[in-house]
Amino acid sequence: MNDTLETLAKRIEELESQAAFQDELHESLNAIVARQDGEILELKRQLILLNERIKEFGDAIPGAGPQDETPPHY
Repeated sequence: MNDTLETLAKRIEELESQAAFQDELHESLNAIVARQDGEILELKRQLILLNERIKEFGDAIPGAGPQDETPPHY
């Protein structure tokens, strides 16, 4: 019976250790996801600004129209 209690105690200890490790891993992954979300939002903001600047440059160049327009002879 003593062996059974020791075995159970070891199993409980192991499970507690695994739970603590998973909690730590979960917090770490949550922090990474939060950081990446911020980075994605910043990249989206920069992409919008870059698209606006490209449009401004295209509008500033005389004779430069949209590149995807179908030529008049089609």
